[in-house]
Amino acid sequence: MVTQTRTGSNASKKKLAFNEKIVAKGLTTDALLKKLKALHTELAEMDQELIDVNSLGMARSQLINTSILLHKDRGVKAYTACCLADILRLYAPDAPYTHTELRDIFQFFFRQLSAGLKGGADSSYYNEYFHLLESLSTVKSVVLVCDLPHSDELMVDIFREIFGLIRRDLAKKMEIFLADILVAIIDECHSLPQEVLETIMAQFMDKNARMDQPAYRLAVQICNATADKLQRHVCQYFTDIIVAHSRDEEFGEIQTAHDLVKQLSRSCPALLHSVIPQLEEELRVEEMQVRLIATQVLGEMFSEKGGADLVKKYPSTWNVWLMRKIDKSPVVRLKLVESAKGLLVHLPDVREVTEEMLRTKLLDPDEKVRAAVCKVYSQLDYETALHHVSEMQLRSVAGRGLDKKHSVRVEALNSIGKLYSLAYPEIENGDPAAIQQFSWIPNEVLHSLSAPEAKVVAEQVAADFIFPIPSISPSASKNLEFDEATWTDKLLNTMNFLDEKAIHVALNSSGIKSRWVSCVCFSKYFNAYVYINVLQPTHSQGGVIDENEEYIKQRLSNIIRHISRTYPDNQKASEDLQTFADLNEGRLYKLLKTCMDTQTDLKSLAKASNEFLRRMEQSSSSILSTMTVFLRRATLRIVNQSSIPTLIKRIQKSGDSNAKNQSSGKHAQTLLTYVSKHCPTLYKPHVSELTKSIADEKNPKLVEVSLHALASLVASDNTLSVLDRRTTERIMRFVLESNPRHAKYAARLLALSKDRDALCTEVVESIADNLSEADPDLLVAHTAALVQFSRLAPDAFEHRSDVIMAFLLKRVLMVPSPPGPVNVEWVEDVDVSPSLKTKVLSLKVCRNRCIAHATSETALEISAPVLRMFMTLLEHGGSFTADASDDPSVRSRLRLQAAISLLRLATIDAYTTVIDENFILLAITVQDSCYNVRVTFLEKLVVLLTQRKLSPRYNLIPFLTTHDPEADVKTRVRYVTCVSICGIRSSELLSMIEQFESIFIRLLHLLAHHPDFAIIHENVEEMAKYIDFYLDLVASVENISLLYHLAMKAKTIRDAESQVFSENLYAMSELAQELIKSRARSNSWSLQSYPGKIKLPSDILRALPNAEAVNKVVKTVYLPEETLTWLSENSKGHKISTNVKVSLTLLFTIL
Repeated sequence: MVTQTRTGSNASKKKLAFNEKIVAKGLTTDALLKKLKALHTELAEMDQELIDVNSLGMARSQLINTSILLHKDRGVKAYTACCLADILRLYAPDAPYTHTELRDIFQFFFRQLSAGLKGGADSSYYNEYFHLLESLSTVKSVVLVCDLPHSDELMVDIFREIFGLIRRDLAKKMEIFLADILVAIIDECHSLPQEVLETIMAQFMDKNARMDQPAYRLAVQICNATADKLQRHVCQYFTDIIVAHSRDEEFGEIQTAHDLVKQLSRSCPALLHSVIPQLEEELRVEEMQVRLIATQVLGEMFSEKGGADLVKKYPSTWNVWLMRKIDKSPVVRLKLVESAKGLLVHLPDVREVTEEMLRTKLLDPDEKVRAAVCKVYSQLDYETALHHVSEMQLRSVAGRGLDKKHSVRVEALNSIGKLYSLAYPEIENGDPAAIQQFSWIPNEVLHSLSAPEAKVVAEQVAADFIFPIPSISPSASKNLEFDEATWTDKLLNTMNFLDEKAIHVALNSSGIKSRWVSCVCFSKYFNAYVYINVLQPTHSQGGVIDENEEYIKQRLSNIIRHISRTYPDNQKASEDLQTFADLNEGRLYKLLKTCMDTQTDLKSLAKASNEFLRRMEQSSSSILSTMTVFLRRATLRIVNQSSIPTLIKRIQKSGDSNAKNQSSGKHAQTLLTYVSKHCPTLYKPHVSELTKSIADEKNPKLVEVSLHALASLVASDNTLSVLDRRTTERIMRFVLESNPRHAKYAARLLALSKDRDALCTEVVESIADNLSEADPDLLVAHTAALVQFSRLAPDAFEHRSDVIMAFLLKRVLMVPSPPGPVNVEWVEDVDVSPSLKTKVLSLKVCRNRCIAHATSETALEISAPVLRMFMTLLEHGGSFTADASDDPSVRSRLRLQAAISLLRLATIDAYTTVIDENFILLAITVQDSCYNVRVTFLEKLVVLLTQRKLSPRYNLIPFLTTHDPEADVKTRVRYVTCVSICGIRSSELLSMIEQFESIFIRLLHLLAHHPDFAIIHENVEEMAKYIDFYLDLVASVENISLLYHLAMKAKTIRDAESQVFSENLYAMSELAQELIKSRARSNSWSLQSYPGKIKLPSDILRALPNAEAVNKVVKTVYLPEETLTWLSENSKGHKISTNVKVSLTLLFTIL
């Protein structure tokens, strides 16, 4: 059966019909081409299973004739190649040629392809080349190469030819044929030549290689198709490179090899089955550079889109790579961190592990690593930061905003600032997820503003990302409309998520208050300086220079010194500001003036700021950074006069039930109140709008804000005090109604109006007549109005002062306040009863009446009973008698108001002497049992001390806080004292002596009179803490001799009151001397005799009667023996603490 079948099969096979000679003398090229075409056509149509291969003998032998293979005509060679390919197909799997012939044939094939396809799809005989490639691809006859002698050389040539060929513009199908050919060779070869592998790997060496590049695409197809076979070769290839170059430390070549691995990971990860474990081993080697390279490449591989699969496939490598977080080299740890962005984006499954690693590295000892961790978060998009980063992690990054290193602070604050900027649109839309994740960021940035080391960075971040002004290009249209309402609403919306401290910082950094004053002064003297040094010399014709030249120069220099203290690099800032003043750039000066003008609207501010900075960079780029900070602080970038209409509208809408409108209205009121206090000139363009708002009596908050704004504006500019009749009547009605806030500001506005005398007299008469009949709420309002009239309209007030003062004293202040059901020492403002409000306001009336008459002949007559009353309240803890049993919450408020009133009156020369007689009683208010009393008193004191309105002795009071149980109180004192000392030391040596050094003897005197003083060891030890606190903040190598001199002088005089206090003073003198000597030894300060003369205060000290008395006092030891022993044992413990040193820099920036 089988035999018959075979015989039948052989008999049915088709024979080649073509029997012409293609190798013959005299045969023309055209004739030859015709014959080859005919042969090719017939061969191409033949089926391998149905052909009698014996009939192919003549064609087979003629096709490899040299005259054919080396023919000059491209067409002849193209058809010959096709015919040979068909012959190999029909004879497959056996080849009808010798090894040598086969070698020549395949070389011939690829020469034709290389030469013939130079023009791509437009090449001549393109169809024939297509046929050739298709045949080699489908029949796989090319695998015969693998069995030829010296096949490696031929394989190398083939690979090179094809990778050269693929770069031409070939059809997609041809690319597939070429890939199939190379894959077939690799699959069938016994050993892969090194040059072939290098040819393939070379396609991955280009860092910019992409899948749209044919050669790279071909290499990827080959590698993925033959991954199982190439794995071992790739691993060996990689190993050879590492071994060869590690010995000579040629890390550039090693880096290149690792870059290749990274590229392979993107396209052909299956090739790296044996390479990844090798990278894992590299993570453990001692050579740092190798660990670094391995950490980098693995990090980039893990962080790419296919990283998740890599982590699952090689968990050991992943874990070892993560452990590089504790590598001994910071450079390696840095590389680990730099890969984290991709991990967060592409590997959500390992987010917790990644976050833990990054959280650990936020505390890395190396600043570059900490900065890099923070920078990672600045590179994230909104969706990644929302869904793949925890809020706790973002808060940890924000915490680095207070890092000790500047670079870390910059990256941390910039990162969270950028994320907030990205998230704000969603926060504004009320997205709960966005609010939860990002709304707290402004709060943290503003808190960072309180730290001097982070101040400049936090200011920049706040300006760029939290409160940015709208950007405007130089080419923008002049008619471009700025959405000022949206800009203002962003501020209000942001304030919804700020705590009280952050709001306070935001307001302070708005440029409206303290820094604005400094910058205005700078602008004023700067303009004069420019005129003297730039403009006047230009236009002068030999005239005399302004006689105020030296004064102006000195004043400007002092202001520059003051402003520069708020910069991290004081010296550079000072030099830069002076350089700016010396520039002859009129346009720059005009732009700065425009920016600083309170009447500049938002659009003009944006344009002027941008142009100023652009011109500044062109004119003097070296001072650009300093002037950028100056411009930011000197301009109104958070609240501008353009904000006022929107803020008024938000208060108008706050009366409805919408929670968002209520919140916006609340914050708008806060902002307008702040503007009214510190920069009311912003209201100038909006007077008519404010006047209209007063008429909206259904909205009491709006009326209050508008009255306050108008009163403050009129106080700053009297030319605006003209009010129409209807408005005046309305204001008079507000004064007489029961809303105390309305009454207060309406009274102030009335007292500043054009017809103040008649109007105020009329209102005062009405109030005086109604006092006895007023209900508690109306009485509060009346008293609030009287507070204003007593100060601003004293003549009108004095018309009925006898009635008013009698009522306030007998019917308000002297009325007992029995304790309530809850015995508390302090109640919040909202819980204060009307009767207590009236009492406090009554004290203010008394104080303001004294202020109003301070320059009159009746000043002492009016003030004497008032001052006695205030002192009585302090002496009896807020009551008028020692045995009174008033409510503690009432007493605390009254003694606080009495103390504050005395501070205010102490700024007036007429009353200073009387108040100073009771200075100690006033001073110990800072040690009051009630925290709110202590803090409020201290805050008021600080303001007056900062303004230099009080005599130097009042600088002693803050030092009495050393025993305060609340740390924040002592911290404030350190800050305030340091800012004052730093400011004085930098400019005024004599002021330093007057303000802080010469008062040391007054401190000893105050301690000697302190109610808690006694000459026993426990008590003296407590007194030593006061002296130490003073020395911590004031003592230096420059003044230690003076302080020691004053301490010794205290034993050469006597107390003005009694011998008992004198002995107390002598004990304090000895204590101070010992503490100063101990401190000098600890700090290696030379304690020399003070060469100057210091006048001792005659109001508290008297001279001893004679030299014998002095000698006796000096030789007597007044300190207990136990105290002397204690001082000796602790003589080495008085070095200034780090915290105190830090505070020297701190608050002087904050305040």
